[in-house]
Amino acid sequence: MSLISSSKPQIFNHSFFSNLSRISNSQHAFKSLYFFCSSSSSNQPTPEPETPNQPTHDPNHQNPIIQNQDSRITRGKNRNPEKIEDIICRMMANRAWTTRLQNSIRNLVPVFDHNLVYNVLHAARNPDHALQFFRWVERSGLFKHDRETHYKIIDILGKASMLNHARCILLDMPKKGLKWDEDLFVVLIDSYGKSGIVQESVKIFRSMEELGVSRSIKSYDVLFKVIMRRGRYMMAKRYFNKMLSEGICPSRHTYNVMIWGFFLSSRVETAIRFFEDMKSRDISPDVVTYNTMLNGFNRVKKIEECEKLFLEMKGKNIEPTVITYTTMIKGYVNVGRVDDGLKLFEEMKSVGIKPNDFTYTTLLPGLCDANKMPDAHTIVKEMVHRHIAPKDNSVFLQLISAQCKAGNFEAAADVLKFMMRLNVTPEAGHYGVLIENLCKNGVYDEAVKLLDQLIEHEAVLNSKDNLELESTTYNPMIEYLCNNGMTNKAETLFRQLMKLGVLDPVGFNSLIQGHAKEGSPNSGFEILKIMTRKNVPCEETSYKSLIESYLKNNEPADAKTTFDCMIENGHNPDSLLYGSLMGSLFEDGRIQTASRVMNIMIEKVIKKHTDSDSKIHVNEIMSENGLKEHTDLVSKILEALLLRGHVEEALGRIDLMMTAGFAPDFDKLLSVVCEKGKTIAAVKLLDYVLERDYNVDFSTYDKVLDALLAAGKTLNAYSILCKIKGKGGVTDKSSGEELIKILNEQGNTKQADILSRMINDGSGGKKAKKQASVAA
Repeated sequence: MSLISSSKPQIFNHSFFSNLSRISNSQHAFKSLYFFCSSSSSNQPTPEPETPNQPTHDPNHQNPIIQNQDSRITRGKNRNPEKIEDIICRMMANRAWTTRLQNSIRNLVPVFDHNLVYNVLHAARNPDHALQFFRWVERSGLFKHDRETHYKIIDILGKASMLNHARCILLDMPKKGLKWDEDLFVVLIDSYGKSGIVQESVKIFRSMEELGVSRSIKSYDVLFKVIMRRGRYMMAKRYFNKMLSEGICPSRHTYNVMIWGFFLSSRVETAIRFFEDMKSRDISPDVVTYNTMLNGFNRVKKIEECEKLFLEMKGKNIEPTVITYTTMIKGYVNVGRVDDGLKLFEEMKSVGIKPNDFTYTTLLPGLCDANKMPDAHTIVKEMVHRHIAPKDNSVFLQLISAQCKAGNFEAAADVLKFMMRLNVTPEAGHYGVLIENLCKNGVYDEAVKLLDQLIEHEAVLNSKDNLELESTTYNPMIEYLCNNGMTNKAETLFRQLMKLGVLDPVGFNSLIQGHAKEGSPNSGFEILKIMTRKNVPCEETSYKSLIESYLKNNEPADAKTTFDCMIENGHNPDSLLYGSLMGSLFEDGRIQTASRVMNIMIEKVIKKHTDSDSKIHVNEIMSENGLKEHTDLVSKILEALLLRGHVEEALGRIDLMMTAGFAPDFDKLLSVVCEKGKTIAAVKLLDYVLERDYNVDFSTYDKVLDALLAAGKTLNAYSILCKIKGKGGVTDKSSGEELIKILNEQGNTKQADILSRMINDGSGGKKAKKQASVAA
């Protein structure tokens, strides 16, 4: 295929080439791995030891097709045309790897040389794309891979943890006529180690000898780093001895790795022995070695040993780096000697070494713990001036907390401003600490201003897990807002918290009470519905405030709905709330609804005393259930029920009241219904009274009889009068005589005779009672 493509070159027009660029001729270099670095190469206080640079090959010649094109740039055209390897990588990223894509790439570049293949592998956006391209160009006969392209793909796959592919490609190299070298195995050993598969790294290292690949200090160094990273210090010692037995001399880097590993495994004495052994072999420790030793001693808080080493390296004219000073400062801070760390901080600046972000974030927490807030404030201002932002934003949280603890709220607010100047977005936790402390000290106006910023920037939603807004911050703030007419603002904040899964009952109840207080019960009820869906308990006070708010707005029906929710959730309203709700419902013409509320009120108290196995005391129940306080209202409700024809419901309520030991005024009830001409209600109510032998004044009997006679219901009057006489009741004799007269006139002579004998005989005797009962 390669021969055909070269014999029939594609003809491209000018517009096509205007979108291509020259193949990059920059020399490709592999990144070196470092454990500890000098001041000129790293700002990290504890990086990993360095490994030798891998030999690479990147040809400098350009693609001949591109080289022959007109180099002039047309006015208005793109002055930085896309490189051909970038075009290929973009095509692979945006399209599935199919035969059609392969043909598109082949048509784009008919001739694949080393430079192009290497650059495509290097620029591939995905390791899978690089692997597909690597295999395709080889299988299609477009290109024969060499050592450099094999090294590149192994390195790419190793970093992507595609280790089986990398191993297979390495082991297949001899089949292609390519020889192995140490660097190829070093890459694979290191890749397995970074993936945590130490045993595979060891196996590959051992296989080098079997495969005839010579091992040098380079292979041992990478092996030591792999096994030390996993804490296998005993294995490292064995291979170190094996290395010496093979006549391979350790290097300074070897000792640096070994010392680092022993300190990592807390083998301090062993690390010291290797440090001394290093010097006994006339291998001079460098700044990396001393930094490693200082960091190791800091791990076990041996600051005196650090001080000795620090003086020793100065005595040997080894210039401390920013890492050295930062490590020493960290050691002082760890043991509480912040003043010494501050002195060293000033010393490093005096000798021309500029602190880095690690230096600042090492010293600042120590100053906060020691309450040296003026010094901390000065250092933060220096960071801002140099525009150095820390990697960990939690240091700002500690600064704000410490400034608030010292009462310096203005300085704490300045920290937020410093963060913004450093292009560090403050999170909810940063605002929260300051808001919480402002609330505790009663500075609510400033707290509200900060809260406005928090809500506006939606910092609550953009915060990380460890910098979320705490309940100790938002609950006092929400409570203050709800108590001061700003419930909507509080709800906006809380709804942002809800999106993060916050279901705090305190916040919910504050919102309900706030809306109720501001006369917006519907908004409060929406919060209540959310609480019900999320199974968040609502306080009795919240229900009460919501009901009272509805009643104040003349919305008794909504108040009753809230009342039902309150009862369903096991709360027992007080007497005043019952009375207010019943009164409002009654005034709104909702008589039966008011009656049901009254029924609930009485049943709750009876149930309470029944469950407690205590005897029901009349006075106690009357006091608890509100009947005594709301006697007039209860009477009005019963009257209204009777007048509206809900007689059975009224009798049911009366029966429950009697069980609770509270008898209504029957005389008044009977008088009212008689006056309104509700004779059926009067008859049923009087029947209820007579059957239970309740006391009623004789004049009330006469009122009922007169009302029945006036309505022409003589038989009903006869029945009632018989029952009265049967119970030994007394009525006006003239009423009875009038009834007898009317009965005779209507032809009911039998009833008139029986009634006459009952009146004349007093009680009428047993026979008369039986006849009256049958006649009735």
